[in-house]
Amino acid sequence: MRAIGIILIVLGLIGFLLGGFSFTRSEEVLDIGDLEVETEQTETVNIPAIASGAAVAAGLVLVVAGSMKPKRD
Repeated sequence: MRAIGIILIVLGLIGFLLGGFSFTRSEEVLDIGDLEVETEQTETVNIPAIASGAAVAAGLVLVVAGSMKPKRD
């Protein structure tokens, strides 16, 4: 459980630092025999701050819960 918590914390912090990412997508527009026309579009994906905060919070909960030892009667 601690490992998953640490991963969530790291991913949440990366989300805060980057704020999003971009990628380029290639799409075929026209294909007539030997003639091919393609277009490239840049897409941007934003990572909401609330999602990053939720990941960090959930990760902290898992790390704390994983480090607590159960009481034995």
